[in-house]
Amino acid sequence: MTPPSRPPRRPSITIGGREIAAGTRETVEIPVADLYTNAALTMSVQVIHGRRPGPTLFVTAAIHGDELNGVEIIRRTLGQRALSHMAGTLIAVPIVNVHGVLRLSRYLPDRRDLNRSFPGSSEGSVAGRLAHVVVEEIVAKADYGIDLHTAAVHRANLPQIRADLSDDTTRAMAEAFGCPLLIDASLREGSLREYAHKKGVPLLLYEAGEALRFDEFSIRAGVRGITQVLRHLGMLNVRRRGSKPAQRPTVALDSNWERAPESGFLRSLVNLGEHVTKGQPLAWLSEPFGEAEAAVRSEHAGIVIGRTMLPLAHAGDAVYHVARVKGAQAVADRVEAFQSDHEPDEADLTGDTDDEPPIV
Repeated sequence: MTPPSRPPRRPSITIGGREIAAGTRETVEIPVADLYTNAALTMSVQVIHGRRPGPTLFVTAAIHGDELNGVEIIRRTLGQRALSHMAGTLIAVPIVNVHGVLRLSRYLPDRRDLNRSFPGSSEGSVAGRLAHVVVEEIVAKADYGIDLHTAAVHRANLPQIRADLSDDTTRAMAEAFGCPLLIDASLREGSLREYAHKKGVPLLLYEAGEALRFDEFSIRAGVRGITQVLRHLGMLNVRRRGSKPAQRPTVALDSNWERAPESGFLRSLVNLGEHVTKGQPLAWLSEPFGEAEAAVRSEHAGIVIGRTMLPLAHAGDAVYHVARVKGAQAVADRVEAFQSDHEPDEADLTGDTDDEPPIV
């Protein structure tokens, strides 16, 4: 009797010139533009190439060098033991813009925005060369992607997914991620999301937290979201014991920034995730003596998804970002529940769990 034949071994994957065999996990250093001092600089990429066949997902962070939440999200994601039994391949790049992180800057040394430089060129500017490396070594090897971002400096964002929701595959990924609010965002020329769209690689953009700060809520929500997308794609098949299924998210109808009507000191009244009504004061502006005050009011009912963190504003500065949604109060209640689900519990605080202790 002829013994049954073994299934063929899954082919290796090549990243940065290194061949990574199925069933292994390796960190690859990909050269990027060197420093002025002639010191070599590399972009670190960790690849988990599962034994079992499945899709390839890339996760990137710090495309803007001051957006650091994603670095911690990827670190925690890679620490999950379930990944040792993962099907398919996970390509994780915690720091794309190495130059920017070194300088605590959103931009590259040439003052270009990396997320407006795709697909780049091997003979272009520093931004163009780095974009080209990401395109050739990461996006070209993947079937799906998740790009992690925060708000700009001195602003904070409520955890949200921005994506092309007209694409069924992308929308299903966005719903699996589990944020209560989705934004059907237009593609921006030169962005990683636009390039991935052109190449047929569905990509989610996760926005949460503030530049140059770690935010525990945003980090926990990001780790859980990536894990849920891995399950959705069939790369992980074990649901965490006691975890709750994600609620169906709401898609924002539109959004706008409410701006300061005049310059002054800002006293903010509402926080991220709160429901606001049309005409409601979001903040008060006053000059130092307090003899004259002006309100920053919401133009429509909705949910606060972004805000300034500075108590100072010039006339015309964007102060609050309000998304218009159907059933705003109900959405705000779901946001509150979402925040509660991601608060550390007693086991987290005492170390009686496999989860990371909360950052304070």
